[in-house]
Amino acid sequence: MAQQNIIATKDRNVTLDKIRNVGIIAHIDSGKTTTTERILFYTGRSYKIGDIDDGDTQMDWMEQERERGITIVSAATTTFWKGMRINIIDTPGHVDFTAEVERSLRVLDGGIVVFDAEEGVQSQSETVWRQADKYKVPRITFINKMDKLGANFEGTVGEIRDRLGATPIIMTYPIGKEDSFRGVVDLITLQSKIWGKDEKGIEYDTSDEIPEETKGKVVEFRAKLIEQIAETDDALLEKYLNGDAIEADALKKALRKAVIGYKLIPVYAGTSLRNKGVQPLLDGIIDYLPSPMDLKEVVGIKPGTEGEKETRLLDSKEHFSALAFKIQLDPHVGKITYARIYSGTLTSGSYVYNVNNGKKERVSRLLLMHANQREEISEAYAGEIVALVGPKESKTGDTLANEDHPILLEQIVFPEPVISLAIEPKTKSDQEKLSYALQRLSDEDPTFHVKVNHETNQTIMSGMGELHLEILVDRMKREMGLDANIGKPQVAYKETITKEADAEGKYIKQTGGHGQYGHCRIRLAPLGRGEGFKFINKIKGGTIPSEYIPSIEKGVLQALNKGVLLGFPIVDLEVTLYDGSYHDVDSSDIAFQIAGTMALQDGMKKAGMTLLEPIMNLEITVPDNYMGTAIGDVSSRRGKVLGTEKRNKVTVIKANAPLAELSGYATVLRSLTEGRGVFYMEPSHYEEVPKSIVAAMKND
Repeated sequence: MAQQNIIATKDRNVTLDKIRNVGIIAHIDSGKTTTTERILFYTGRSYKIGDIDDGDTQMDWMEQERERGITIVSAATTTFWKGMRINIIDTPGHVDFTAEVERSLRVLDGGIVVFDAEEGVQSQSETVWRQADKYKVPRITFINKMDKLGANFEGTVGEIRDRLGATPIIMTYPIGKEDSFRGVVDLITLQSKIWGKDEKGIEYDTSDEIPEETKGKVVEFRAKLIEQIAETDDALLEKYLNGDAIEADALKKALRKAVIGYKLIPVYAGTSLRNKGVQPLLDGIIDYLPSPMDLKEVVGIKPGTEGEKETRLLDSKEHFSALAFKIQLDPHVGKITYARIYSGTLTSGSYVYNVNNGKKERVSRLLLMHANQREEISEAYAGEIVALVGPKESKTGDTLANEDHPILLEQIVFPEPVISLAIEPKTKSDQEKLSYALQRLSDEDPTFHVKVNHETNQTIMSGMGELHLEILVDRMKREMGLDANIGKPQVAYKETITKEADAEGKYIKQTGGHGQYGHCRIRLAPLGRGEGFKFINKIKGGTIPSEYIPSIEKGVLQALNKGVLLGFPIVDLEVTLYDGSYHDVDSSDIAFQIAGTMALQDGMKKAGMTLLEPIMNLEITVPDNYMGTAIGDVSSRRGKVLGTEKRNKVTVIKANAPLAELSGYATVLRSLTEGRGVFYMEPSHYEEVPKSIVAAMKND
């Protein structure tokens, strides 16, 4: 057995092709954590089934997770099934914790997307699907909660096809639904798997007999399955067109290739809570999701070049490369850096080179993680997801590599925070403790930002939603013993310009010795929403020496932090530097930096400043008789209803509304619908604030 293909643990050795790095992703309340707990139980990783309602799940280990019954941080674990090693990351479903999904998908080879059989494809389902598309993650799906009232297997399959633009292929067809759901038919082997006597679902009956109630559908979807697989493989297509029988092994082999090539999405049915249908899903993970060997290589950039490509084979004999995708501050061992090793071998006690910051750091310990439990190992190889103890300077998205053979891997891009609040310690003596706590939390969470407003001397913390910030404040109190006073949540407004304008910045200061002289002329132009900031240098003939150009840009960037309208950051504009002058003796970097700031401030006054606010996507689910009331309320909040959809006895309202109008919306919706309405919200885009509201804000 070749060394480069072996992954070692304390008790198992498996070849690289027997590894699956997978993540479980879905809308909130679809059953991700419950499914993960069943996987751990059936694979022997845990001796009892964890239950969210009982607060004893292994993957939701934080106190806040167990109290609220939701996943807040992604948790990693390793288990084995039929000789295959499965590294699993269970991710949150709530949009406030989208960073956990983003960074997990960046380093995983495959995904399991869980759907609620009654709710179908929900908003966050679409969001995580797009995230998986961005990182080209092959996936399989599990239609969960087949025992739930209103479960609709075929309807959900149709939504996967229509709403997600995917090509689903049914692997297990349900036997019964709602209260009568008892098993599935495997469409590859044409065997029934029925769960009955064993409440824990370990034992189930396998039979070649197909229940009469499903025979018609099994024949229909089995024929469709063969056709779908044959269309992806020329050899099988020829057999199919000739009417020849295709063996199960040939179908599985071709399907595996199609899944890894993003052509087909296998669909499984079951109910994790009732312990039915999980074992076929486990088989699907090892049969159809890729191993590191299937992906062959990772592509990055050669540091110090203009985008020159550099590749690494996913092999333990290659030069070392890894991506740090998560930082966690553990009370027992300190800072832990989660890393996916793409190539080479890492030994405990060795050094790694951080390509992003140019620093070399020692890895004192290597750990395999099982949620918040740790297992120490001496070596880690290509294909593994491990935790490093030792590096202090690494951040989320940094590339770790061999110093003599560096490579810069694709970084992880996170969304900007949309909501802020002021925070201060309850006692003056806790100020330093607060600064440490905020720094620690921002190191862990790249969507959590902290800044100080120097005018008001307030510390402002920003995040993805009210729940996000609420959890972080709760963690400060519990984990760090820090009580704090919290201000009212504030919306993350931004400012932008509406028209072109020319501007000038001239800084002249005479002192006893050398003076200061910096002078520049710039042109401001608006950009499209979400395009950010562009700086263009059009200086010709040396009117400003080239060494001062970066100083002007730096000054402009500093001025972007505070707009002239209401003091919010400025976005979506292009600044062109086209003229200026300098002094042989008095010009300096700082003088041109100040000139750049003055020029932008001058230009903003002429460029028609306007205020932008975050607009949220809303999906509101209410009983049919409350639809009119809910729509009326959305309209009163400056919202726009985009459409409605009937699902069983409820109506789903899709709308856009400004975040500023949605404070406390959960309480209002419950009141309007007698506690029966629920909603989901995620950031969509920024839009201009009506002038009347801007005027009112100015007066405030």
